[in-house]
Amino acid sequence: MSKPSSSEDILGQKYDRCLADLLVKSGVGFSVGVVASVIFFRRRTWPIALSTGFGAGAAYADCDRSFNPARIPGTRVLSQNEAATLQGNKSN
Repeated sequence: MSKPSSSEDILGQKYDRCLADLLVKSGVGFSVGVVASVIFFRRRTWPIALSTGFGAGAAYADCDRSFNPARIPGTRVLSQNEAATLQGNKSN
């Protein structure tokens, strides 16, 4: 049997996942920005900043959904009474 995880461990895992996601998505955005800057925009810097910001924004949105699942479209947060009622209906 596995022992239950503490809330601090779960929170730490979420923060670690969010930080890793931020680094990866910002890095990919930076890389795309550098390539676009060199190929299409005559070595301007704004494509690098823009695409890095897009990557960081996507990571922020994913992290926000991780910490607040009620913001995911199509999900519904139930109270304990509603959950108990649904469990009672499933067993019948």
